[in-house]
Amino acid sequence: MPSAHVDTFTADHLPPRDQWPEMIFEGPELQALAAREQLNCAAELLDAAVARGWGDRPCVVSDTVRWTYADLLAQSNRVANVLVQDMGLVPGNRVLLRSPNTPMMAACWMGVVKAGGVAVPTMPLLRERELRVIIDKAQISHALCDARLSEALTAASAGTPLHQIRWVGGTGTDALESAMARHSTDFCNIDTAATDTAFLAFTSGTTGVPKATMHFHRDVMAACLCWPSHVLRATADDVFIGSPPLAFTFGLGGLLLFPMHVGASTVLLPQASPPLLLEGIRSHRATVVFTSPTSYRAMAARGAELRGGSLRHCVSAGEALPAATRELWRQATGLGMIDGIGSTELLHIFISATAQESRPGATGRAVPGYHAQVVDDAGQPVPDDQVGRLAVRGPTGCRYMADERQRQYVQHGWNLTGDAYWRDAQGYFHYVSRTDDMIVSSGYNIGAPEVEDALMAHAAVAECGVIGAPDDERGQIVKAYVVLRPGHARDEGMVQALQDHVKATIAPYKYPRAVQFLDALPRTETGKLQRFRLRDL
Repeated sequence: MPSAHVDTFTADHLPPRDQWPEMIFEGPELQALAAREQLNCAAELLDAAVARGWGDRPCVVSDTVRWTYADLLAQSNRVANVLVQDMGLVPGNRVLLRSPNTPMMAACWMGVVKAGGVAVPTMPLLRERELRVIIDKAQISHALCDARLSEALTAASAGTPLHQIRWVGGTGTDALESAMARHSTDFCNIDTAATDTAFLAFTSGTTGVPKATMHFHRDVMAACLCWPSHVLRATADDVFIGSPPLAFTFGLGGLLLFPMHVGASTVLLPQASPPLLLEGIRSHRATVVFTSPTSYRAMAARGAELRGGSLRHCVSAGEALPAATRELWRQATGLGMIDGIGSTELLHIFISATAQESRPGATGRAVPGYHAQVVDDAGQPVPDDQVGRLAVRGPTGCRYMADERQRQYVQHGWNLTGDAYWRDAQGYFHYVSRTDDMIVSSGYNIGAPEVEDALMAHAAVAECGVIGAPDDERGQIVKAYVVLRPGHARDEGMVQALQDHVKATIAPYKYPRAVQFLDALPRTETGKLQRFRLRDL
């Protein structure tokens, strides 16, 4: 099918076709989607919504903004015009997006995709060092960034291909809103191929080097047709709210793509700590909430305030949901919970169950449209009740951009998620642990080597090893084992100094919440760190 990308960078950096997972399109809707050659997912979600009469419906809401679908369309078209006419964007250029969850960032995401660009959303907490890796790896040429986050991006862009930046909420000549005011609310959408890349989602790997997952326009719509339709079953009258950033595929789907697909509205909170999220649910009369088990545990202390209120669907993902947390939430609020596991590589949730069909301790069953099985190291299915590696395939799948780790994630046509699971006789999948060195803490994926690199930059550190340690509140915490250079004290002051150093070097949520000092790290004869021995400690 003909690509609309003039800049062919993403197509040129797709993995070889023989390394792709087997893609499955089952059922009339997915088969019809697979048959489409041309598709722009932003036009499908936004322009088509207005065309079908949803223009006056509330779409994107905050504490200060209330945009209808027609409003978001107008704003997105203005963003697209700025990108093309002022910033020189050509289809296929990568555009970095950097902001808390706001209506304007939703307009930016839609505007980039409507213009045929490739959106690259990034976490607001990322530092200069992390941003530079993304800019270099994706060859970012344009950026739309919240003016409050300008310092790190300005520093990171020096000497890179990134030469066009507009500041959201800015006041100077490079302010996005002032540029938008000069442009029309009409825009002729780029007729992208269904298999053109719509956005790149970066995820940390076990080596600490970020991986860019490549998602086509078709993938976005396929995700909308699977878990939301079969498990969530939201309607146009629902009001979505939650804590995950739009830079996470969990947040992008749950707080933008899925509500728009059914004509619902979404509340975007720039800050969504448990107290603020609870207040947001109450003040906006939200009916669907997306957040992590950590947040649910914290909100349960005030759960009585939600009893008998507007909330009807509570979605948990980002980390394993303990049965005790599910029960705590039910007792506090009277509400059930929808659990699910997804991945950045597959875009969103592929194993889940409705609140009514859920079982304590189980994530759920394969979502219609996906197949899942538990396999051994040779890729062969293991019997029920036996622990093995989770393998998944469906209408979305892993495509790492120019990354040898594609061979590890996709084997025998299946996506291997890096999770250890077992399946019971009724087809319910039960989570055991991660199978690699990824640390999943409060829903954040943290690569242990990245934290080690940050610690090693401190003058007092001779060597270190980082693992995920079990934690009742966060699922896991980052724990560092550190060997100090001579002359440095093993005391609480040093612990605090190392923690502060990591917070200043990489995103603060990655810092080691526990630090233990050792005389030496356990290593093999060839010098490789033995993480399993650290876990035994």
